[in-house]
Amino acid sequence: MSVEDKFDNAKDKVAGKAKEVEGKVTGDKGREAEGKAQGFFGKAKDKVSDATEAVKDKAEDAIEAVKDGVENLRK
Repeated sequence: MSVEDKFDNAKDKVAGKAKEVEGKVTGDKGREAEGKAQGFFGKAKDKVSDATEAVKDKAEDAIEAVKDGVENLRK
């Protein structure tokens, strides 16, 4: 995950929490729900980025294994 992605996701989580707290303090249920949703969105983006990185790593490992197998066949 890039630094920009991490920053963007953290920004969503922090801003969401701030809106959620603001909504609780002011009694604004809509603002509170908006904050919860934004915080959830930031967490979800983290999970998607982590999963993407894991798939990318596995694909790179598989490609390397195939290359090694081809090299062994050529010997």
